[in-house]
Amino acid sequence: MARIAKHSPLAGEGGPPGAGAGPGDSGALRGAPPPPPAGTRAALDLDRLIHERMRLGIVSALAVNERLSFNDLKSLLRTTDGNLSVHARKLEEGGYIQCDKSFVGRLPKTEFRLTSAGKRALERYLDHMEAIIHATRDG
Repeated sequence: MARIAKHSPLAGEGGPPGAGAGPGDSGALRGAPPPPPAGTRAALDLDRLIHERMRLGIVSALAVNERLSFNDLKSLLRTTDGNLSVHARKLEEGGYIQCDKSFVGRLPKTEFRLTSAGKRALERYLDHMEAIIHATRDG
């Protein structure tokens, strides 16, 4: 199995409380299955808000475009109004994107942009995925 550097996202740091508790930890239960290997645990620690396919598409598209209208994003991702709305709202609630609504004449216009928190989250996600890829190829 490939070794993972301590500073790597695969090292398991920063996971949810109690994640990866081993038999020597005070919170371990007798008879509980052993924790998954570090690489498996790291794969499970991906940012679930971004990892979902449609949301990753939204964040990625906004990372390379300063702003995108609802219709442009819908067309780019080849999705429906409802699907885009649901996923965009989740990202907005997570602070990853900002939604600006206005009117052009009498027509409503919705535009999205990636927030600084969203940019940081995407960078962390990409670093994590690269670490998984390197660990897999080196293993």
